Amino acid sequence: MVCDRERIEIHTAFTGYPDEPRSILIADIGQPENLQTLRWVFTDPEKLRPVKSLAAITDEAAGKFGALAETLRRRGLDAQPVAHFLIQCLFCMFAEDEGLLPRGIFTGLLAKAADDPARASNRLAALFGAMQSGGDYGDDTIAWFNGGLFATIAVPPLERADLAALQHAAEMDWRNIDPSIFGTLFERGLNPSKRSQLGAHYTDPATIMRLIDPVIVRPLTAEWQTAKAAIATLMKKSKKQNDKASKDAAAIFHAYLERLRNFRVLDPACGSGNFLYLALKALKDLERRANVEAEALGLQRQVSIEVSPANVLGIELDAYAAELARVTVWIGEIQWMLRNGYPVSAQPILKPLDTIENRDALLVVADSAAIEAEWPACDAIVGNPPFLGDKKMRGELGDDYVTALRKCYEGRVPGGADLVTYWFEKARAQIAAGQCKAAGLVATNSIRGGANRKVLDRIVESGEIFEAWADEGWINEGAAVRVSLVCFAGYRRSGVSAAQWSAN
Repeated sequence: MVCDRERIEIHTAFTGYPDEPRSILIADIGQPENLQTLRWVFTDPEKLRPVKSLAAITDEAAGKFGALAETLRRRGLDAQPVAHFLIQCLFCMFAEDEGLLPRGIFTGLLAKAADDPARASNRLAALFGAMQSGGDYGDDTIAWFNGGLFATIAVPPLERADLAALQHAAEMDWRNIDPSIFGTLFERGLNPSKRSQLGAHYTDPATIMRLIDPVIVRPLTAEWQTAKAAIATLMKKSKKQNDKASKDAAAIFHAYLERLRNFRVLDPACGSGNFLYLALKALKDLERRANVEAEALGLQRQVSIEVSPANVLGIELDAYAAELARVTVWIGEIQWMLRNGYPVSAQPILKPLDTIENRDALLVVADSAAIEAEWPACDAIVGNPPFLGDKKMRGELGDDYVTALRKCYEGRVPGGADLVTYWFEKARAQIAAGQCKAAGLVATNSIRGGANRKVLDRIVESGEIFEAWADEGWINEGAAVRVSLVCFAGYRRSGVSAAQWSAN
């Protein structure tokens, strides 16, 4: 709550809910509704909680786009180009509401051409073209967005009802969509194979953080605590600015910032990007905290936040999900920067995200031969690999693929193991090769026994399971399942021993 001589502004900060600012002019403070609002601030703040949560707002937006995607597909339009076009539209709605596009430009385009679909299609293509490289759109100057999202421009044939549906969606406040569930919900609406999952539950961010926290946040926090203690000692010795002690302190601070800038997180089954977004947010929070605390110790804080989408790497076989993962990360990055008072990157606004790859994470098939797919080097691996039991693999993946997969990983993954165990083995091998430090992955709880268990045995032969949950609730493909969450590394550390965990 802040005020000056003219007005009082009230901002809410309920977890999982958007901020709905209220402004009360001092001249109008005596009005009953204004007095009631001020009373609630001090006596019953729950009355100021917004009606819709961020999750509900995101779910509603996904539902609108899902319905429009289904309408377009029923007219015989290819699903992938339709999905790509709608993803471009939803980003425009977000960019418009965040002020990255001129205010009202996208909504106005739809309104002015509501009765002329051909004109609307031409104007949409022109706007996307301006966003692709930056330039003029009518009397407005459009920033350079790039990032691959507008590399392909193919507006499908639209009808009046389609424009009305887009306009209705554009009237929502897109600043309040939740990136942590955005991709999952929109994938269900835009991907025909996921259409039946609309309205189904999703894994909440707090559950995902149970893996991100021990694998990423806690180790980096411990590093900062060590660095901060050294900085504090040096700053106490410092007698004047830029003496040796203060320079040494600044060097420690900047070394930690460089550590964060170079920290890479890989999700080798990234889906629509919820793990990647939350990992990126965690890294940016750590950088901001280091800046604030270093400044409190007497150092000069850096002007900008350098952790960026380049810090996250992804591999995803499904093209719908891979594109949504990129948009999820882009939107999450922009939201974080603006909410924390930092300028959004420019030239271009959307940095290329080629690090989120659309490919198979396990096999590369070339000239009728299959070899093991490579993963990029990183500091941490997190994710929720696909759940597919041994007996269902041939029916879902095909005999040739399963035969090639088992031959390629022979001696490392037992023939009767579930599909998810291949991600565990590859993460273990990545750590053993010095290409990663730690991993946190989700598996069905059957990983604790049978053929699956042998993959865990290999993990503890070369490292250790340092934190795990044996039997937890999870949402997979919209359905409630029981899973194990496993964090492991290639070095010995105190934690949950494999024997203790398996016994539970």
